[in-house]
Amino acid sequence: MPDDISVIKVYDDEMEASMAQQVLENAGIKVTLLKDDGGGLMPSLQMTEGVTLVVNKADAERATEIVRDFETRKSE
Repeated sequence: MPDDISVIKVYDDEMEASMAQQVLENAGIKVTLLKDDGGGLMPSLQMTEGVTLVVNKADAERATEIVRDFETRKSE
C-alpha cells in the first residue's frame, strides 16, 4: 500500500463502508473503498477480506474522528 494513504477502518460489508464513505465525502475528504469480491460476482468474499476505507494520510486523523463520531451517533 502506498505511503501517502492511511487505512481508516476495515468493514465487514460494503453497505457499512459506503455509509462511512458518504459521511467523509460530505466533510470534504476524498475516500476510496478497497474490496476484493471478484468484481462483484462473489460478495461473500467481503466477509473474509472486508472492505477497506482509505484516505490520504494528511486527512487520516480528521477522518478517523469523523468516522468514530458517526458510528457513535449511529449506535445510540
